[in-house]
Amino acid sequence: MTQHLSGGPVLVVTKELDPAADLVVDELSARHVSVMRFDMGDFPLSISLSVEHAAAPWAGVLADELRSVRLEEVRAVYYRRPRLPAVSEELQEPHRAWAKEQALAGLLGTLYALPVAWANRPDVDGIASHKPGQLPVAAAHGLRTPRSLITTDPAAARKFCQDVGGRVICKPLMGGPLEYPDGRRTGVPTHLVDPDTIDDSVTLTAHLFQEWIPKAHEVRLTAVGTDLFAAEIHAGSDAARVDWRSDYAALSYDICDVPDDVRAGVLGWMEHFRLNFGAFDFAVTPAGDWVMFECNPSGEWSWIQNKTGLPIAAHIADLLAGERP
Repeated sequence: MTQHLSGGPVLVVTKELDPAADLVVDELSARHVSVMRFDMGDFPLSISLSVEHAAAPWAGVLADELRSVRLEEVRAVYYRRPRLPAVSEELQEPHRAWAKEQALAGLLGTLYALPVAWANRPDVDGIASHKPGQLPVAAAHGLRTPRSLITTDPAAARKFCQDVGGRVICKPLMGGPLEYPDGRRTGVPTHLVDPDTIDDSVTLTAHLFQEWIPKAHEVRLTAVGTDLFAAEIHAGSDAARVDWRSDYAALSYDICDVPDDVRAGVLGWMEHFRLNFGAFDFAVTPAGDWVMFECNPSGEWSWIQNKTGLPIAAHIADLLAGERP
């Protein structure tokens, strides 16, 4: 069971440059909540840990060059994509890899043992982030989902397109960019599939095919605890209508309400995965039906707050400070 310790600090575990974490730290500071922000990539090179377990939870000090906290006083943890621990260059393999594993187990394992609220624990986040597990849970909680196929079989992919009888898209099973040797990074967008072009390249890895959902617009729904913030995303180009991430310049936004059945489904989905934060993507059909595509448990949200004024950072700060469920 998690708890909030009144008056204790909040740990913000993230990379150095993170606009979303910046907004949350600002909100916590406005509430006079003490914060220690750090990147796990600086442990143990410039962050020290010394904790002891007796009859009570771990107690001791986590410190960098400027700040320190006693872990038994921590009230909550905000965790957003930090780097992994990095050890001294003096260590050679296999000791280097072994030492990194020890550092991660020591720091993250100690934080896991704290009886406090998280947004979100990375182990929980990792389980919830897999799309094959998301869709059945969504359907079980009353949310409409697209008909989908995961396959490495070209014949199965072609048959799926035939059975759907309409347009089909292919999309990544996980997020993350392509990283080239020259340093370039590009996303992998959702794209429409021509069944006649499906070939043996499908055998090279797992592919996710889905029926095309006609869209009046899309919705980014951000869940913070039991609070839901929904923004319509209107696409102004052909590329954005297939995948709005392909053309941000062509997008416009409006705040919208969440239908009661969708609200119940989303909250049930969040409870199933034990999450305090989630960024959901929905399509809204011309008939007004909401169709859930996916949820990113550590999704970006600062841009949608900046575009719409939705008070997402304030509600995350409230949750971490123990002022909201």
